[in-house]
Amino acid sequence: MAYYILYLLTLSVVVCGTVLYLTRSRWLPLVPVPDYIYDRLPSSFAGDIEAGLMSSEFDTSANVAEGDTRAGLDDQAKRQILMIMRRQRVDFNEARRIYMQSHFSKNNIGPDGRPRDPKFVSFS
Repeated sequence: MAYYILYLLTLSVVVCGTVLYLTRSRWLPLVPVPDYIYDRLPSSFAGDIEAGLMSSEFDTSANVAEGDTRAGLDDQAKRQILMIMRRQRVDFNEARRIYMQSHFSKNNIGPDGRPRDPKFVSFS
């Protein structure tokens, strides 16, 4: 009787584990990740490059080559961009675009960069 319960328990764990593994793309982004996990962000341009926060369109290697001693990119933006990259499984450029569009929409700016204020007047 004890072997039957052990066999049933083992089989159910294997089946549940397999189902969870195969459906991880659906439920993994819904798992809340505490902010303290992202506290150890790189604090230089070289660290940003190593963390994957660089592309051919957004190249910071010139800053590293010139010996720039600034702290690198904005920590809050880095944290949010890295979270977008991990949750949505996109590259740096796409994550940066998603971040900027959400930042623009919070400030009532359209995706094209123009304000959505009805009183806005533009002369071109």
